[in-house]
Amino acid sequence: MCLAIPTQIIAISDDQQNATISLDGIRKEISLALLDEASVGDYVLLHVGYALSKVDPLEAEKSLALFAEMEKPEAP
Repeated sequence: MCLAIPTQIIAISDDQQNATISLDGIRKEISLALLDEASVGDYVLLHVGYALSKVDPLEAEKSLALFAEMEKPEAP
């Protein structure tokens, strides 16, 4: 099973080949090689270090909220 996580681009390298993303405060450099274009502020699907596609911001926020909900411990 594969998992792609929506994340937001916070910076793009000068050569437009890499981007910095932030996910729960963790910053990571990812490849933009599979995208035609990307901009700071765009949400992308991240899988093993590659941005696979752009994602609608509202849908990305919904998905991230679901992931956050899954992290909460269940009540006894």
